[in-house]
Amino acid sequence: MAAQIAPMADPGISPNEDGLPGLPVVRNIVGALLTWGLVACVAGLVVSVIVWAVAHQQGNYSHASSGKTGVIVAAGGALLIGGANAIVTFFSGLGSAI
Repeated sequence: MAAQIAPMADPGISPNEDGLPGLPVVRNIVGALLTWGLVACVAGLVVSVIVWAVAHQQGNYSHASSGKTGVIVAAGGALLIGGANAIVTFFSGLGSAI
């Protein structure tokens, strides 16, 4: 016995600007979080470069490797934080095309 598949109906729901009060406040909070995240990435990058340089100069290659990893992580974090809006917009567009 074959199961019948009912066609999916579009419920007609989409994101809107006036659905909930306080949206401008939430946007300000998220913007501030982005700023804090970027400041943390800069601090992590500076600390990692210092660890990398000092450890390499002293011949401690294990810590130098950790410094290199910290540089990559900080740079990757800055890339993702800086591109967060574009990433979400891209995947939101993909999701609406399903």
